[in-house]
Parts: sequence; structure tokens; C-alpha cells
Amino acid sequence: MSKTTLALESAVADVIAHRPKQGERASARSRYEEDKAFLRIMKLIAPRVRHFIRQYGLVAHWDDAEQACAIGVHRAIQAYDPEKAQFTTFVNWQIRGELQSLRFRLMTDQRISAQKVHATTVSLHLSTVGPEGEETTLESLIQDDVAQIEVEMRASDYLARKTLTTLVDGYIDQLRHIGEEQILRRPRPKRRPADAYGRKVLNWAEGLEPEIEALKQRLERDRKIIEQRLLDPDPDAAAEAAGVSKERARQISKRAIRKIGETAARAMK
Repeated sequence: MSKTTLALESAVADVIAHRPKQGERASARSRYEEDKAFLRIMKLIAPRVRHFIRQYGLVAHWDDAEQACAIGVHRAIQAYDPEKAQFTTFVNWQIRGELQSLRFRLMTDQRISAQKVHATTVSLHLSTVGPEGEETTLESLIQDDVAQIEVEMRASDYLARKTLTTLVDGYIDQLRHIGEEQILRRPRPKRRPADAYGRKVLNWAEGLEPEIEALKQRLERDRKIIEQRLLDPDPDAAAEAAGVSKERARQISKRAIRKIGETAARAMK
């Protein structure tokens, strides 16, 4: 590999590394590092961008062409699979595709077929009148049905996940309350417990801290098992991650689902 190729691979890895995982929110630091790595990529491929812009005859539309190339780089990063090819292969095809699309949009009126029917390209930002007589743009009048469906699906998934998390939280809180009550109701020893230094513990609850902590860890383990079995496409992975058998994980999840279902049914009445 050349030095430029190696530098590109490193910069792309930085961009991917600083992107938030699904469901997480990017921090200001992560966004800064991601933008810095992206700018490094654009600087490295600047000679290639200039070559392609000239090759596609878009010198007169340089700013638009550079923006199209940046979009191509962004899509190349999203589609990048290091096991299939080097990043230079991905980015070349994406940049060419974006520039080809831009040239088609800008020069469509110059085609012979367009000239025969006196076709004219119209900007989406052109002002027009809306259905109720208000001033608007053509862009605002275009409804993307696919985007609308995708937004609705994502919103539905978010609400479902949020509701499920709330129900699981309520179930775990209920188990915690029951567990703590059981611990506190156990018979007390005749002698007061002592701490690590041999001093008598005056507060009975202080001697129960190890049991309370064990209960907390067990409930946290159960939470992970329940959430993973409900949301993960490989539910049995929850058992391996929690260090319990698959049958035990299924029992924990089955009991939780039944209780959560009963809670949801009561809430809907």
C-alpha cells in the first residue's frame, strides 16, 4: 500500500471509531474527532477530487461538485467493508456516481431529446405558490413517501423500546423491593454482627450490605438477560454473556414476560 492509502485507511478507521453506537448519543468530543478525521480524508483525496471534477466537465460548477464529492466520501465510509476491498475502491465509485448524477442534473437541458421537447430544468428552491395560496418552494411540496414510512417506523421502534425499558425497570424495581423485604425479615442473630475491624454494628441494616449488594448484582444480571432476549436477534447470547445456562436464561425471561404482560394489561384498563 502507498502512504496515501495507509493514511486513508487510518482516517476512515478513526471516523468509524468515533461514531456513536446504535441507540447512543454522540458526545461533542466524538463529533469533533469524527469531523477532524473526515477533513483529513478530504485533504488526502483532494487531488483525486480535482481530477474527477475536470474529468466530468464540472469545472464551471466547482462548489457543487466538491459538495457532491464530500457526499460520495460520506457514503463510501458508510458502505466500507475492509474485507472486500480497500477504501480507495469504495470512494472512487461513490465519487464518480455523485458527479455523474450532478452532471445529469445540471446538463439535462443540453441533451438532444430535451431540446426537442423544449425541456427546462427547474430548481427545487424556486419559489412557487402552495395549495392554500401561501408562498413556498417546490422542494417543500415534494413528499417522500419512503422517507415518511422510514421515519414512522423508526419512531415506532423508539417508542416500543422506550415502553419496554420502562416496563422492565418497573419489574426489576418490584423484584428489588421483594428481595430487600425478604432479607430484612430474616431472623436476626442473637449477637450483633461485627464489621471488618471487630466493632459491633449498631445499625442492623449495615450488616446486610453484602446481601443487598448480591441482590443488586443478580437483578442487574437479570435485566440484561431480559432485555437481550427481547431485543437481540440472538437471544441465547444473553445466557453466555451473563454466565448462566440457556435454560436458566429462558426461565428468567419467561417469568419476566409474564409479569410485564400482566402489568401492561392492568395499565390499559
